[in-house]
Amino acid sequence: MAASYWSHVPAAPPDSILGIASLYRKDPEKNKLNLSVGAYRDDHGNPTVLRVVRKVEQEPASDHEYIPMAGIPSFCQAAAELILGGKAKSIIEKRVVTVQSLSGTGALRVGAEFLYQFYHPTATTEKPHVYIPRPSWGNHRKVFQSAGLKVAEYRYFDSSTCDVDGKGLIEDLKNIPCHSIIVLHACAHNPTGADPSEELWKQILQVVIQKHHLVFFDSAYQGFASGDLEKDAFAVRMFEQSGIEMLVAQSFAKNMGLYGERVGALSFVCKDSSVVSCVQSQLETIIRSMYSSPPANGARIASRILNDPVLLGEWKQELLEMSGRIQEMRKMLYEELVSRKTPGNWSHITKQIGMFSFTGLNVEQVRYLREKYHIYMTEDGRASMAGLSRETVSMFADGIHDAVVQFSLRTASSCL
Repeated sequence: MAASYWSHVPAAPPDSILGIASLYRKDPEKNKLNLSVGAYRDDHGNPTVLRVVRKVEQEPASDHEYIPMAGIPSFCQAAAELILGGKAKSIIEKRVVTVQSLSGTGALRVGAEFLYQFYHPTATTEKPHVYIPRPSWGNHRKVFQSAGLKVAEYRYFDSSTCDVDGKGLIEDLKNIPCHSIIVLHACAHNPTGADPSEELWKQILQVVIQKHHLVFFDSAYQGFASGDLEKDAFAVRMFEQSGIEMLVAQSFAKNMGLYGERVGALSFVCKDSSVVSCVQSQLETIIRSMYSSPPANGARIASRILNDPVLLGEWKQELLEMSGRIQEMRKMLYEELVSRKTPGNWSHITKQIGMFSFTGLNVEQVRYLREKYHIYMTEDGRASMAGLSRETVSMFADGIHDAVVQFSLRTASSCL
């Protein structure tokens, strides 16, 4: 028989996050800890279904018919209002196009395909590059490259302070070509947990306007970062109020715990309502060729919560509880490290926000934690604070202390 048509296909490298999770599952050790995957866990380490979601799930679905290519209209409208604000000028003037997506990743992918096909801001034949922060969520580069777009980076994180490199960020945005596509994390930057200050956000906006850049916001943690939906939407709303055109990808995986339901939205904020119908039609064409129509169940749950004042209030309360628990884990870990007199300055753990902490540990230290303590985290030193509990914080602190002492002369970040 002839050889397989696929004999030449090389094995793909394992995903940097999901590959670590696979190693964790294969580890027979009982006292192990998974801090790699960004999924919320309760204080016993168990997956959490929000109470308000359970309540809505008790309501019978009307049917299981296909929903429109653009998704459930009531969900799309509520999602746009959640991130942009119900009184946003662009919404009132009907300049926003919103389609339902396969969570945030799907929103980014559909948006990337649209940009590849239709974003031609200059007469040159070369398409603008997409600029993502360094570092950024590992999937950003893959998503945009898979759509045929070229990806580059701008400076974002200063390893000497474990905080945003504001000076480098602004310099890079000023120096890259005009009309570039700039990916910005709306809040709770992944993987660092370090967000720009309000003043730095204003500077970023000024440069974007001056250089005519096109912003693509990725909002995966609204309400989950600080516990306040309004506060976590600050940057997106400030940019919307400036009158610029932009794209916004939203995920409801974290903040509603709807991970496997794949609930998301993609919004185009346009300058002119006259382009809305054409943009909508092309987005629907892209969706039709990719997956035809999005799943209904999760979006129906999200729509019910977003459009019912009582359910919305219950959701906001649970967001406070979840974000509060993560903040408590940050505080406990910091105090455990200080009590052990672990070498270095660990204040960045409590200064960072959201699900993740960029600990500053290097690859050698991360592997040491995995091999000796059975603690799993991504090799760039990112740890999911949501994966910690009161019972496991001490174990994690022991491991960090040991790893830093063992490799104190070779730490990856001088902020330690």
